[in-house]
Amino acid sequence: MKYDSSAPKVKPLVIGVLNVTPDSFSDGNQYNSVESAVDHAKLLVLAGAQIIDIGGESTRPGAERVTLEEEQSRVVPVIKAIAELNLGAAISIDTMNAETAELAIAAGANIINDVSGGLADEAMLGVAAKHDVVIILSHWRGHSNVMNTMASYQNVAEEVATELQARVDAAIAAGVGRDKIVVDPGLGFAKDMKQNWQLVARLDEIEKLGLPILVGASRKRFIAGALDEEEPNSVSHERRDVATAVLTALLMQRKLWGVRVHNVISTVDAISIVSALHEGSDDAGNSSSNRQN
Repeated sequence: MKYDSSAPKVKPLVIGVLNVTPDSFSDGNQYNSVESAVDHAKLLVLAGAQIIDIGGESTRPGAERVTLEEEQSRVVPVIKAIAELNLGAAISIDTMNAETAELAIAAGANIINDVSGGLADEAMLGVAAKHDVVIILSHWRGHSNVMNTMASYQNVAEEVATELQARVDAAIAAGVGRDKIVVDPGLGFAKDMKQNWQLVARLDEIEKLGLPILVGASRKRFIAGALDEEEPNSVSHERRDVATAVLTALLMQRKLWGVRVHNVISTVDAISIVSALHEGSDDAGNSSSNRQN
């Protein structure tokens, strides 16, 4: 993807990942106390995150579901503690459970990030409508223990867009305002490595929905696979973070609302560099125009 000087100039929001789980694929068991989670939230905000996305259930491939009680005991105290600090960032609850979303909003969350797009719990869309909060609807075909068996597409970008449109229609029918909906192509969910890259390359199909787009590629297996096709699991977080930042820079030529990442500072740096390039291009164009006049 070569540089396009006519690309959108809006900086995407940076959503910092905060998993309070023992088994998430990237940072499991690192922030599973309120104190450690709050400390990491502070670091994410200092690095430039505008939203903290807090999850209490791993959605890595093969992960088993946890009980509502377990999920809620992990996320609600953390959300409450972070909200009370008023760090200056919005709080997102990463959950597929409507009851957890309700409790999270009561504790201080103001965004719902549902990786199932409202399919895992039919009450989720009603919760978003009731509280008039932003809801992120991801493309999803099944839970982590079965999703790898559902990666069958004729045209992955077109089919993902069609299935996302169905979730948008369901949300609006449930009373969610269109201005409160963000869509996420669901990279890594029911898609193999090749399909993920095909989808990333054709985000224009998602743009046709006319809604804000969130991309969550951070540290995922398809990123690692591009770096080491034979042994993707051997690719370090540091290398994945650099690759994620590079992808973010390239995708700024799309109309992105936000990017969800583990390493906020590398992504913020990438966004700053692309923004400087945009400004330089604009300045060069203006100078040329002035000389011609």
